[in-house]
Amino acid sequence: MTWLETLFFGNNIAHAVLILSLVVTIGVLLGRIKFGGVSLGVTWVLFVGIVFGHYKMGIDDTIIQFVKEFGLILFVFSVGLQVGPGFFSSFKKGGVSLNVLATIIVFLSCAFAYIIHLLSGTSMVTMVGVLFGAVTNTPGLGAAQQTYADTIGSINPALAGTVDDSIAMGYAVAYPLGVVGITLSIVFIKFLFGMKIERENEHARAEEADNAKSAVKISVEVRNEALVGKTIETMHELLDKDYVVSRLCRADGKIEIPTGRTEVRGGDKLLIITDEQNRESVTAFIGEALDMDSQAWKKLDEQLVSRKIVITREHVSGKTLEQLRVRSVFGVNVTRVTRAGVDLVAAGDLALQFGDRVIVVGSEENIDSLARVLGNSVKDLRHPNLMGIFLGIAVGVIFGSIPFTIPGMPQAIKLGLAGGPLIIAILISSFGYKFKVVTYTTQSANMMLREIGISLFLAAVGLSAGEGFIDTIVNGGGYLWVMYGVVITVLPLIIGAAIGRFGYKLNYYTLMGVMAGSCTNPSALAYSNSVSPNNRQAISYATVYPLSMFLRVLTAQIMMLIAL
Repeated sequence: MTWLETLFFGNNIAHAVLILSLVVTIGVLLGRIKFGGVSLGVTWVLFVGIVFGHYKMGIDDTIIQFVKEFGLILFVFSVGLQVGPGFFSSFKKGGVSLNVLATIIVFLSCAFAYIIHLLSGTSMVTMVGVLFGAVTNTPGLGAAQQTYADTIGSINPALAGTVDDSIAMGYAVAYPLGVVGITLSIVFIKFLFGMKIERENEHARAEEADNAKSAVKISVEVRNEALVGKTIETMHELLDKDYVVSRLCRADGKIEIPTGRTEVRGGDKLLIITDEQNRESVTAFIGEALDMDSQAWKKLDEQLVSRKIVITREHVSGKTLEQLRVRSVFGVNVTRVTRAGVDLVAAGDLALQFGDRVIVVGSEENIDSLARVLGNSVKDLRHPNLMGIFLGIAVGVIFGSIPFTIPGMPQAIKLGLAGGPLIIAILISSFGYKFKVVTYTTQSANMMLREIGISLFLAAVGLSAGEGFIDTIVNGGGYLWVMYGVVITVLPLIIGAAIGRFGYKLNYYTLMGVMAGSCTNPSALAYSNSVSPNNRQAISYATVYPLSMFLRVLTAQIMMLIAL
Protein backbone atom coordinates (compact mmCIF):
# COMPACT_ATOMS: atom_id res chain seq x y z
CA MET A 1 0.00 0.00 0.00
CA THR A 2 3.01 2.25 -0.35
CA TRP A 3 1.56 3.67 -3.56
CA LEU A 4 -1.55 4.82 -1.70
CA GLU A 5 0.50 6.55 1.00
CA THR A 6 2.60 8.22 -1.69
CA LEU A 7 -0.53 9.35 -3.51
CA PHE A 8 -1.99 11.08 -0.42
CA PHE A 9 1.18 12.20 1.39
CA GLY A 10 3.79 12.23 -1.37
CA ASN A 11 5.38 15.08 -3.29
CA ASN A 12 4.65 14.37 -6.94
CA ILE A 13 2.28 15.64 -9.63
CA ALA A 14 -0.32 12.92 -9.05
CA HIS A 15 -0.45 13.83 -5.36
CA ALA A 16 -0.86 17.53 -6.17
CA VAL A 17 -3.69 16.91 -8.64
CA LEU A 18 -5.47 14.53 -6.25
CA ILE A 19 -5.27 16.84 -3.23
CA LEU A 20 -6.39 19.91 -5.19
CA SER A 21 -9.30 17.98 -6.67
CA LEU A 22 -10.42 16.66 -3.28
CA VAL A 23 -10.14 20.06 -1.61
CA VAL A 24 -12.21 21.75 -4.33
CA THR A 25 -14.79 18.92 -4.43
CA ILE A 26 -15.40 18.88 -0.67
CA GLY A 27 -15.36 22.70 -0.49
CA VAL A 28 -17.94 23.08 -3.24
CA LEU A 29 -20.20 20.50 -1.59
CA LEU A 30 -20.01 22.32 1.76
CA GLY A 31 -20.66 25.61 -0.04
CA ARG A 32 -24.20 24.45 -0.78
CA ILE A 33 -25.03 24.54 2.93
CA LYS A 34 -26.85 27.67 4.08
CA PHE A 35 -27.15 29.10 7.56
CA GLY A 36 -30.13 31.41 7.89
CA GLY A 37 -30.23 31.78 4.11
CA VAL A 38 -26.56 32.79 4.00
CA SER A 39 -23.80 30.60 2.56
CA LEU A 40 -20.02 30.97 2.52
CA GLY A 41 -20.09 29.51 -0.97
CA VAL A 42 -16.78 28.74 -2.61
CA THR A 43 -14.89 30.09 0.44
CA TRP A 44 -15.41 26.66 1.99
CA VAL A 45 -12.62 25.54 -0.35
CA LEU A 46 -10.24 27.70 1.70
CA PHE A 47 -11.25 26.06 4.98
CA VAL A 48 -11.05 22.55 3.55
CA GLY A 49 -7.58 23.39 2.26
CA ILE A 50 -6.61 24.52 5.76
CA VAL A 51 -7.76 21.18 7.19
CA PHE A 52 -5.77 19.23 4.60
CA GLY A 53 -2.71 21.37 5.25
CA HIS A 54 -3.07 20.90 9.01
CA TYR A 55 -2.91 17.11 8.55
CA LYS A 56 0.29 17.31 6.48
CA MET A 57 -1.46 16.74 3.14
CA GLY A 58 0.02 19.82 1.45
CA ILE A 59 1.71 19.90 -1.95
CA ASP A 60 5.07 21.06 -3.31
CA ASP A 61 5.75 24.78 -2.80
CA THR A 62 6.58 25.42 -6.46
CA ILE A 63 3.39 23.74 -7.66
CA ILE A 64 1.21 25.44 -5.09
CA GLN A 65 2.65 28.86 -5.99
CA PHE A 66 1.84 28.33 -9.67
CA VAL A 67 -1.67 27.05 -8.95
CA LYS A 68 -2.37 30.00 -6.66
CA GLU A 69 -1.18 32.69 -9.06
CA PHE A 70 -2.70 31.15 -12.18
CA GLY A 71 -6.02 30.60 -10.41
CA LEU A 72 -6.04 34.24 -9.30
CA ILE A 73 -5.31 35.43 -12.85
CA LEU A 74 -8.17 33.37 -14.30
CA PHE A 75 -10.55 34.72 -11.67
CA VAL A 76 -9.79 38.43 -11.93
CA PHE A 77 -9.54 38.32 -15.73
CA SER A 78 -12.98 36.70 -15.98
CA VAL A 79 -14.41 39.30 -13.60
CA GLY A 80 -12.88 42.06 -15.73
CA LEU A 81 -14.42 40.66 -18.91
CA GLN A 82 -17.82 40.58 -17.23
CA VAL A 83 -17.85 44.08 -15.71
CA GLY A 84 -15.83 45.81 -18.45
CA PRO A 85 -18.67 46.65 -20.87
CA GLY A 86 -20.59 48.49 -18.19
CA PHE A 87 -17.60 49.93 -16.31
CA PHE A 88 -17.43 53.35 -17.93
CA SER A 89 -21.15 53.74 -18.47
CA SER A 90 -21.69 53.08 -14.74
CA PHE A 91 -20.53 56.60 -13.98
CA LYS A 92 -23.54 58.08 -15.77
CA LYS A 93 -27.02 58.66 -14.33
CA GLY A 94 -26.03 59.00 -10.68
CA GLY A 95 -23.20 56.51 -10.88
CA VAL A 96 -20.64 59.10 -9.81
CA SER A 97 -22.24 59.68 -6.40
CA LEU A 98 -22.64 55.93 -5.82
CA ASN A 99 -19.00 55.27 -6.72
CA VAL A 100 -17.86 58.14 -4.49
CA LEU A 101 -19.77 56.54 -1.62
CA ALA A 102 -18.25 53.12 -2.36
CA THR A 103 -14.78 54.71 -2.46
CA ILE A 104 -15.39 56.24 0.98
CA ILE A 105 -16.34 52.81 2.36
CA VAL A 106 -13.21 51.21 0.84
CA PHE A 107 -10.85 53.79 2.35
CA LEU A 108 -12.65 53.77 5.71
CA SER A 109 -12.06 50.02 6.02
CA CYS A 110 -8.36 50.56 5.28
CA ALA A 111 -8.23 53.39 7.85
CA PHE A 112 -9.83 51.25 10.57
CA ALA A 113 -7.38 48.42 9.84
CA TYR A 114 -4.47 50.82 10.25
CA ILE A 115 -5.90 52.29 13.48
CA ILE A 116 -6.34 48.79 14.96
CA HIS A 117 -2.73 48.02 13.99
CA LEU A 118 -1.54 51.10 15.90
CA LEU A 119 -3.71 50.46 18.97
CA SER A 120 -3.26 46.69 19.27
CA GLY A 121 0.31 46.30 18.06
CA THR A 122 -0.79 43.55 15.66
CA SER A 123 1.53 43.23 12.68
CA MET A 124 0.41 45.35 9.73
CA VAL A 125 1.08 42.36 7.48
CA THR A 126 -1.41 40.30 9.47
CA MET A 127 -3.92 43.16 9.58
CA VAL A 128 -3.93 43.32 5.78
CA GLY A 129 -5.06 39.68 5.73
CA VAL A 130 -7.71 40.40 8.39
CA LEU A 131 -8.88 43.43 6.39
CA PHE A 132 -9.52 41.53 3.18
CA GLY A 133 -11.15 38.66 5.01
CA ALA A 134 -13.43 41.15 6.76
CA VAL A 135 -14.47 42.74 3.46
CA THR A 136 -14.62 39.31 1.75
CA ASN A 137 -12.35 40.36 -1.12
CA THR A 138 -10.23 37.48 -2.39
CA PRO A 139 -8.40 39.32 -5.21
CA GLY A 140 -7.18 41.78 -2.57
CA LEU A 141 -5.73 38.87 -0.61
CA GLY A 142 -3.95 37.66 -3.74
CA ALA A 143 -2.58 41.12 -4.49
CA ALA A 144 -1.35 41.51 -0.91
CA GLN A 145 0.41 38.14 -0.94
CA GLN A 146 2.11 38.83 -4.24
CA THR A 147 3.22 42.32 -3.17
CA TYR A 148 4.68 40.81 0.00
CA ALA A 149 6.60 38.18 -1.99
CA ASP A 150 7.94 40.72 -4.49
CA THR A 151 8.89 43.30 -1.88
CA ILE A 152 10.50 40.90 0.60
CA GLY A 153 12.47 39.40 -2.30
CA SER A 154 13.84 42.81 -3.27
CA ILE A 155 14.85 43.45 0.35
CA ASN A 156 16.35 40.00 0.92
CA PRO A 157 16.91 37.89 -2.24
CA ALA A 158 17.13 34.76 -0.11
CA LEU A 159 13.45 35.20 0.81
CA ALA A 160 12.26 35.80 -2.77
CA GLY A 161 8.86 34.23 -3.40
CA THR A 162 8.07 33.55 0.25
CA VAL A 163 4.79 34.72 1.80
CA ASP A 164 3.93 35.38 5.43
CA ASP A 165 1.32 32.75 6.38
CA SER A 166 -0.37 35.17 8.78
CA ILE A 167 -1.85 37.00 5.77
CA ALA A 168 -3.89 33.96 4.74
CA MET A 169 -4.64 33.06 8.36
CA GLY A 170 -5.98 36.53 9.09
CA TYR A 171 -8.11 36.32 5.97
CA ALA A 172 -9.50 32.89 6.87
CA VAL A 173 -10.31 33.88 10.46
CA ALA A 174 -12.09 37.11 9.53
CA TYR A 175 -13.93 35.89 6.43
CA PRO A 176 -16.90 33.98 7.96
CA LEU A 177 -18.02 36.85 10.18
CA GLY A 178 -17.22 39.22 7.29
CA VAL A 179 -19.90 37.54 5.20
CA VAL A 180 -22.39 37.60 8.09
CA GLY A 181 -21.35 41.10 9.19
CA ILE A 182 -22.11 42.70 5.83
CA THR A 183 -25.59 41.19 5.78
CA LEU A 184 -26.24 42.14 9.42
CA SER A 185 -25.08 45.70 8.69
CA ILE A 186 -27.65 45.94 5.90
CA VAL A 187 -30.36 44.82 8.35
CA PHE A 188 -29.07 47.05 11.16
CA ILE A 189 -29.14 50.36 9.25
CA LYS A 190 -32.85 49.89 8.63
CA PHE A 191 -33.49 50.11 12.37
CA LEU A 192 -30.69 52.57 13.10
CA PHE A 193 -32.03 55.16 10.67
CA GLY A 194 -35.70 54.41 11.38
CA MET A 195 -36.45 53.25 7.85
CA LYS A 196 -39.99 52.06 7.20
CA ILE A 197 -40.33 49.60 4.34
CA GLU A 198 -43.72 51.00 3.31
CA ARG A 199 -42.25 54.50 3.08
CA GLU A 200 -39.19 53.27 1.18
CA ASN A 201 -41.45 51.49 -1.31
CA GLU A 202 -43.49 54.64 -1.84
CA HIS A 203 -40.31 56.63 -2.36
CA ALA A 204 -39.05 54.07 -4.88
CA ARG A 205 -42.36 54.11 -6.78
CA ALA A 206 -42.31 57.92 -6.86
CA GLU A 207 -38.80 57.92 -8.30
CA GLU A 208 -39.80 55.35 -10.91
CA ALA A 209 -42.76 57.53 -11.86
CA ASP A 210 -40.48 60.54 -12.22
CA ASN A 211 -38.11 58.54 -14.37
CA ALA A 212 -40.97 57.36 -16.53
CA LYS A 213 -42.05 60.96 -17.04
CA SER A 214 -38.61 61.91 -18.24
CA ALA A 215 -39.18 60.00 -21.49
CA VAL A 216 -42.70 60.12 -22.88
CA LYS A 217 -44.36 58.93 -26.07
CA ILE A 218 -46.69 61.33 -27.84
CA SER A 219 -48.73 61.01 -31.01
CA VAL A 220 -48.94 64.09 -33.25
CA GLU A 221 -50.62 64.76 -36.59
CA VAL A 222 -48.71 67.02 -38.99
CA ARG A 223 -50.72 70.25 -39.43
CA ASN A 224 -47.85 72.75 -39.83
CA GLU A 225 -47.80 73.61 -43.54
CA ALA A 226 -44.20 74.79 -43.24
CA LEU A 227 -43.14 71.18 -42.52
CA VAL A 228 -44.87 69.62 -45.55
CA GLY A 229 -42.25 68.37 -47.98
CA LYS A 230 -39.46 68.81 -45.43
CA THR A 231 -37.30 65.92 -44.27
CA ILE A 232 -37.10 64.64 -40.70
CA GLU A 233 -33.56 65.99 -40.54
CA THR A 234 -34.73 69.48 -41.57
CA MET A 235 -37.54 69.30 -39.02
CA HIS A 236 -34.97 68.67 -36.29
CA GLU A 237 -32.97 71.67 -37.48
CA LEU A 238 -36.03 73.92 -37.33
CA LEU A 239 -36.97 72.77 -33.83
CA ASP A 240 -33.80 72.32 -31.78
CA LYS A 241 -35.27 70.12 -29.07
CA ASP A 242 -34.54 66.62 -27.82
CA TYR A 243 -37.00 64.31 -29.55
CA VAL A 244 -36.98 61.24 -31.78
CA VAL A 245 -39.50 60.36 -34.49
CA SER A 246 -39.94 56.62 -33.87
CA ARG A 247 -42.81 55.81 -36.28
CA LEU A 248 -44.58 57.53 -39.16
CA CYS A 249 -48.06 56.57 -40.34
CA ARG A 250 -49.11 57.81 -43.79
CA ALA A 251 -52.67 58.80 -44.68
CA ASP A 252 -53.20 55.37 -46.29
CA GLY A 253 -52.31 53.64 -43.00
CA LYS A 254 -48.85 52.47 -44.07
CA ILE A 255 -46.31 52.45 -41.23
CA GLU A 256 -42.74 53.62 -41.88
CA ILE A 257 -39.64 53.77 -39.77
CA PRO A 258 -38.42 57.24 -40.76
CA THR A 259 -34.84 58.18 -41.51
CA GLY A 260 -33.33 61.63 -41.65
CA ARG A 261 -34.21 61.80 -45.36
CA THR A 262 -37.86 60.78 -44.98
CA GLU A 263 -40.21 63.55 -46.22
CA VAL A 264 -43.10 64.67 -44.05
CA ARG A 265 -46.57 65.05 -45.61
CA GLY A 266 -49.67 66.81 -44.36
CA GLY A 267 -51.85 64.52 -42.28
CA ASP A 268 -48.98 62.17 -41.34
CA LYS A 269 -49.24 60.71 -37.88
CA LEU A 270 -45.95 60.69 -35.94
CA LEU A 271 -45.02 58.68 -32.85
CA ILE A 272 -42.50 60.86 -31.03
CA ILE A 273 -40.33 60.11 -28.02
CA THR A 274 -39.33 63.16 -25.99
CA ASP A 275 -39.27 64.38 -22.39
CA GLU A 276 -42.05 65.97 -20.41
CA GLN A 277 -40.69 69.51 -20.61
CA ASN A 278 -40.55 69.42 -24.42
CA ARG A 279 -43.94 67.78 -24.91
CA GLU A 280 -45.94 70.97 -25.48
CA SER A 281 -43.40 72.76 -27.68
CA VAL A 282 -42.91 69.71 -29.94
CA THR A 283 -46.66 69.18 -30.26
CA ALA A 284 -47.36 72.86 -31.03
CA PHE A 285 -44.59 73.00 -33.62
CA ILE A 286 -45.68 69.91 -35.56
CA GLY A 287 -49.41 70.15 -35.39
CA GLU A 288 -52.05 68.61 -33.18
CA ALA A 289 -51.86 66.00 -30.45
CA LEU A 290 -53.66 62.71 -31.12
CA ASP A 291 -55.33 60.40 -28.65
CA MET A 292 -53.31 57.37 -29.71
CA ASP A 293 -51.71 55.24 -27.01
CA SER A 294 -49.10 52.51 -27.39
CA GLN A 295 -51.78 49.88 -28.01
CA ALA A 296 -53.14 51.84 -30.97
CA TRP A 297 -49.70 52.07 -32.52
CA LYS A 298 -49.14 48.40 -31.79
CA LYS A 299 -52.19 47.51 -33.87
CA LEU A 300 -50.91 49.64 -36.74
CA ASP A 301 -47.49 48.10 -36.22
CA GLU A 302 -48.68 44.60 -37.12
CA GLN A 303 -46.77 44.81 -40.38
CA LEU A 304 -43.60 45.30 -38.35
CA VAL A 305 -41.83 42.78 -36.16
CA SER A 306 -39.31 42.99 -33.33
CA ARG A 307 -36.40 40.60 -33.30
CA LYS A 308 -33.10 40.01 -31.53
CA ILE A 309 -30.00 39.76 -33.76
CA VAL A 310 -26.62 38.55 -32.50
CA ILE A 311 -23.39 40.08 -33.86
CA THR A 312 -21.29 37.14 -35.07
CA ARG A 313 -19.40 38.68 -38.02
CA GLU A 314 -15.95 39.84 -36.97
CA HIS A 315 -15.78 42.52 -39.68
CA VAL A 316 -18.86 44.17 -38.13
CA SER A 317 -17.14 44.42 -34.74
CA GLY A 318 -15.97 47.99 -34.17
CA LYS A 319 -18.39 49.60 -36.60
CA THR A 320 -20.93 52.10 -35.31
CA LEU A 321 -24.64 52.05 -36.03
CA GLU A 322 -24.15 55.17 -38.15
CA GLN A 323 -21.45 53.48 -40.22
CA LEU A 324 -23.72 50.50 -40.83
CA ARG A 325 -26.56 52.89 -41.81
CA VAL A 326 -29.08 50.53 -40.29
CA ARG A 327 -32.07 52.85 -40.73
CA SER A 328 -31.27 54.33 -44.14
CA VAL A 329 -30.03 51.16 -45.87
CA PHE A 330 -32.02 48.41 -44.16
CA GLY A 331 -35.08 50.38 -43.05
CA VAL A 332 -35.06 49.05 -39.51
CA ASN A 333 -34.75 50.75 -36.15
CA VAL A 334 -32.32 49.56 -33.44
CA THR A 335 -34.02 50.02 -30.08
CA ARG A 336 -31.53 48.42 -27.68
CA VAL A 337 -28.06 46.85 -27.56
CA THR A 338 -27.23 44.28 -24.88
CA ARG A 339 -23.58 43.55 -24.06
CA ALA A 340 -22.47 41.12 -21.35
CA GLY A 341 -25.88 41.42 -19.73
CA VAL A 342 -25.74 45.24 -19.74
CA ASP A 343 -28.26 47.26 -21.76
CA LEU A 344 -26.63 50.07 -23.74
CA VAL A 345 -28.23 53.06 -25.41
CA ALA A 346 -28.51 52.45 -29.16
CA ALA A 347 -26.86 55.76 -30.08
CA GLY A 348 -25.51 56.32 -33.56
CA ASP A 349 -21.91 56.45 -32.35
CA LEU A 350 -22.14 53.17 -30.41
CA ALA A 351 -19.56 50.73 -31.73
CA LEU A 352 -20.86 47.17 -31.95
CA GLN A 353 -18.83 44.24 -30.66
CA PHE A 354 -18.78 40.53 -31.35
CA GLY A 355 -21.45 38.86 -29.25
CA ASP A 356 -23.63 41.97 -28.87
CA ARG A 357 -27.38 41.40 -29.06
CA VAL A 358 -29.33 44.12 -30.85
CA ILE A 359 -33.10 44.49 -30.70
CA VAL A 360 -34.42 45.76 -34.05
CA VAL A 361 -37.88 46.74 -35.30
CA GLY A 362 -38.91 46.65 -38.94
CA SER A 363 -40.41 44.49 -41.64
CA GLU A 364 -39.62 40.79 -41.70
CA GLU A 365 -37.80 41.12 -45.03
CA ASN A 366 -35.63 44.04 -43.94
CA ILE A 367 -34.70 42.39 -40.66
CA ASP A 368 -33.65 39.24 -42.52
CA SER A 369 -31.37 41.34 -44.73
CA LEU A 370 -29.76 43.00 -41.69
CA ALA A 371 -29.39 39.65 -39.93
CA ARG A 372 -27.37 38.28 -42.87
CA VAL A 373 -24.98 41.24 -42.61
CA LEU A 374 -24.58 41.04 -38.83
CA GLY A 375 -24.23 37.25 -38.77
CA ASN A 376 -26.88 36.13 -36.28
CA SER A 377 -25.30 32.68 -36.02
CA VAL A 378 -25.66 31.49 -32.44
CA LYS A 379 -23.41 28.49 -33.09
CA ASP A 380 -20.49 30.88 -33.79
CA LEU A 381 -20.81 32.16 -30.22
CA ARG A 382 -20.15 28.70 -28.86
CA HIS A 383 -16.63 28.69 -30.28
CA PRO A 384 -14.28 29.99 -27.57
CA ASN A 385 -12.07 32.96 -28.46
CA LEU A 386 -9.00 31.63 -26.69
CA MET A 387 -6.57 33.87 -28.55
CA GLY A 388 -8.17 37.05 -27.22
CA ILE A 389 -8.35 35.67 -23.68
CA PHE A 390 -4.74 34.49 -23.46
CA LEU A 391 -3.47 37.57 -25.28
CA GLY A 392 -5.28 39.67 -22.69
CA ILE A 393 -3.78 37.63 -19.86
CA ALA A 394 -0.28 38.02 -21.35
CA VAL A 395 -0.69 41.80 -21.70
CA GLY A 396 -2.18 41.93 -18.18
CA VAL A 397 0.81 40.10 -16.67
CA ILE A 398 3.23 42.47 -18.47
CA PHE A 399 1.23 45.52 -17.41
CA GLY A 400 1.00 44.26 -13.84
CA SER A 401 4.79 43.82 -13.70
CA ILE A 402 5.58 47.44 -14.59
CA PRO A 403 6.79 49.29 -11.47
CA PHE A 404 5.22 52.66 -10.66
CA THR A 405 7.01 54.99 -8.29
CA ILE A 406 4.81 56.81 -5.78
CA PRO A 407 6.40 59.60 -3.72
CA GLY A 408 6.80 58.55 -0.09
CA MET A 409 6.66 54.83 -0.83
CA PRO A 410 9.77 52.79 0.04
CA GLN A 411 9.24 50.53 -2.97
CA ALA A 412 7.81 51.02 -6.45
CA ILE A 413 4.25 49.73 -6.65
CA LYS A 414 3.12 47.13 -9.17
CA LEU A 415 -0.43 46.26 -10.08
CA GLY A 416 0.70 42.63 -9.96
CA LEU A 417 -0.99 39.46 -11.13
CA ALA A 418 -4.31 40.61 -9.70
CA GLY A 419 -4.47 44.25 -10.73
CA GLY A 420 -2.78 44.01 -14.14
CA PRO A 421 -5.04 41.34 -15.70
CA LEU A 422 -8.12 42.96 -14.09
CA ILE A 423 -7.47 46.36 -15.67
CA ILE A 424 -6.51 44.91 -19.06
CA ALA A 425 -9.64 42.72 -19.04
CA ILE A 426 -11.81 45.79 -18.39
CA LEU A 427 -10.07 47.75 -21.14
CA ILE A 428 -9.98 44.95 -23.71
CA SER A 429 -13.66 44.06 -23.18
CA SER A 430 -14.55 47.73 -23.72
CA PHE A 431 -12.14 48.75 -26.49
CA GLY A 432 -10.69 45.50 -27.86
CA TYR A 433 -12.80 45.85 -31.01
CA LYS A 434 -10.62 48.79 -32.10
CA PHE A 435 -7.71 46.37 -32.41
CA LYS A 436 -9.83 43.56 -33.87
CA VAL A 437 -9.46 41.54 -30.65
CA VAL A 438 -12.45 39.36 -29.84
CA THR A 439 -12.81 38.49 -26.14
CA TYR A 440 -16.42 37.38 -26.19
CA THR A 441 -17.29 34.46 -23.95
CA THR A 442 -20.69 33.10 -23.10
CA GLN A 443 -21.87 33.76 -19.55
CA SER A 444 -21.55 30.07 -18.75
CA ALA A 445 -17.98 29.96 -20.08
CA ASN A 446 -17.08 33.09 -18.13
CA MET A 447 -18.57 31.61 -14.96
CA MET A 448 -16.65 28.37 -15.52
CA LEU A 449 -13.31 30.19 -15.86
CA ARG A 450 -14.10 32.34 -12.83
CA GLU A 451 -15.11 29.46 -10.57
CA ILE A 452 -12.16 27.29 -11.58
CA GLY A 453 -9.79 30.19 -10.96
CA ILE A 454 -11.12 31.15 -7.53
CA SER A 455 -11.36 27.49 -6.44
CA LEU A 456 -7.73 26.77 -7.35
CA PHE A 457 -6.59 29.97 -5.67
CA LEU A 458 -8.45 29.33 -2.42
CA ALA A 459 -7.36 25.69 -2.34
CA ALA A 460 -3.72 26.72 -2.73
CA VAL A 461 -4.00 29.43 -0.07
CA GLY A 462 -5.63 27.03 2.39
CA LEU A 463 -3.06 24.29 1.84
CA SER A 464 -0.24 26.81 2.36
CA ALA A 465 -1.66 28.25 5.58
CA GLY A 466 -3.07 25.06 7.11
CA GLU A 467 -0.03 23.76 8.93
CA GLY A 468 0.13 26.51 11.56
CA PHE A 469 -3.50 27.65 11.50
CA ILE A 470 -4.80 26.00 14.69
CA ASP A 471 -1.74 27.01 16.71
CA THR A 472 -2.17 30.61 15.57
CA ILE A 473 -5.82 30.69 16.65
CA VAL A 474 -5.18 29.11 20.04
CA ASN A 475 -1.81 30.53 20.99
CA GLY A 476 -1.16 33.36 18.56
CA GLY A 477 -4.07 35.64 19.42
CA GLY A 478 -6.04 34.68 16.33
CA TYR A 479 -9.33 34.90 18.24
CA LEU A 480 -8.73 38.65 18.57
CA TRP A 481 -8.49 38.92 14.79
CA VAL A 482 -12.15 37.93 14.61
CA MET A 483 -13.08 40.98 16.71
CA TYR A 484 -10.85 43.21 14.60
CA GLY A 485 -12.55 41.88 11.48
CA VAL A 486 -16.00 42.68 12.84
CA VAL A 487 -14.96 46.29 13.48
CA ILE A 488 -13.45 46.60 9.99
CA THR A 489 -16.58 45.13 8.42
CA VAL A 490 -19.36 46.92 10.30
CA LEU A 491 -18.20 50.45 11.13
CA PRO A 492 -17.20 51.59 7.60
CA LEU A 493 -20.49 50.24 6.22
CA ILE A 494 -22.59 52.06 8.84
CA ILE A 495 -20.69 55.32 8.34
CA GLY A 496 -20.98 54.97 4.57
CA ALA A 497 -24.69 54.20 4.86
CA ALA A 498 -25.18 57.32 6.99
CA ILE A 499 -23.43 59.46 4.36
CA GLY A 500 -25.49 57.88 1.61
CA ARG A 501 -28.75 58.30 3.50
CA PHE A 502 -28.38 61.85 4.82
CA GLY A 503 -25.86 63.24 2.33
CA TYR A 504 -26.99 61.69 -0.97
CA LYS A 505 -30.61 60.99 0.08
CA LEU A 506 -30.41 57.38 -1.13
CA ASN A 507 -33.25 54.96 -0.50
CA TYR A 508 -32.76 51.75 1.45
CA TYR A 509 -32.64 49.48 -1.58
CA THR A 510 -29.94 51.50 -3.33
CA LEU A 511 -27.94 51.57 -0.09
CA MET A 512 -28.11 47.78 0.15
CA GLY A 513 -26.54 47.42 -3.30
CA VAL A 514 -23.78 49.95 -2.57
CA MET A 515 -22.89 48.24 0.72
CA ALA A 516 -22.72 44.80 -0.91
CA GLY A 517 -20.90 46.10 -3.99
CA SER A 518 -18.26 48.05 -2.05
CA CYS A 519 -17.31 44.76 -0.37
CA THR A 520 -17.73 42.85 -3.68
CA ASN A 521 -19.89 40.40 -1.74
CA PRO A 522 -22.42 38.40 -3.80
CA SER A 523 -23.90 36.74 -0.68
CA ALA A 524 -25.00 40.14 0.63
CA LEU A 525 -26.47 40.93 -2.78
CA ALA A 526 -28.36 37.64 -2.74
CA TYR A 527 -29.88 38.56 0.64
CA SER A 528 -30.75 42.05 -0.65
CA ASN A 529 -32.48 40.55 -3.68
CA SER A 530 -34.54 38.28 -1.45
CA VAL A 531 -36.01 41.16 0.60
CA SER A 532 -36.35 43.81 -2.11
CA PRO A 533 -39.48 44.20 -4.28
CA ASN A 534 -37.46 45.90 -7.03
CA ASN A 535 -34.02 45.66 -8.67
CA ARG A 536 -32.51 48.90 -7.37
CA GLN A 537 -30.03 47.02 -5.19
CA ALA A 538 -28.81 44.97 -8.17
CA ILE A 539 -28.33 48.12 -10.27
CA SER A 540 -26.36 49.95 -7.57
CA TYR A 541 -24.30 46.78 -6.87
CA ALA A 542 -23.31 46.52 -10.54
CA THR A 543 -22.57 50.26 -10.64
CA VAL A 544 -20.01 50.27 -7.83
CA TYR A 545 -18.61 46.73 -8.18
CA PRO A 546 -15.95 47.39 -10.87
CA LEU A 547 -14.37 50.42 -9.20
CA SER A 548 -14.60 48.80 -5.76
CA MET A 549 -12.82 45.70 -7.03
CA PHE A 550 -10.07 47.82 -8.56
CA LEU A 551 -9.64 49.91 -5.40
CA ARG A 552 -9.52 46.82 -3.17
CA VAL A 553 -6.70 45.36 -5.25
CA LEU A 554 -4.80 48.65 -5.34
CA THR A 555 -5.15 49.41 -1.62
CA ALA A 556 -4.01 45.87 -0.78
CA GLN A 557 -0.71 46.56 -2.44
CA ILE A 558 -0.29 50.03 -0.98
CA MET A 559 -0.98 48.81 2.55
CA MET A 560 1.43 45.93 2.15
CA LEU A 561 4.15 48.32 0.99
CA ILE A 562 3.44 50.49 4.03
CA ALA A 563 3.72 47.41 6.23
CA LEU A 564 7.12 46.49 4.83
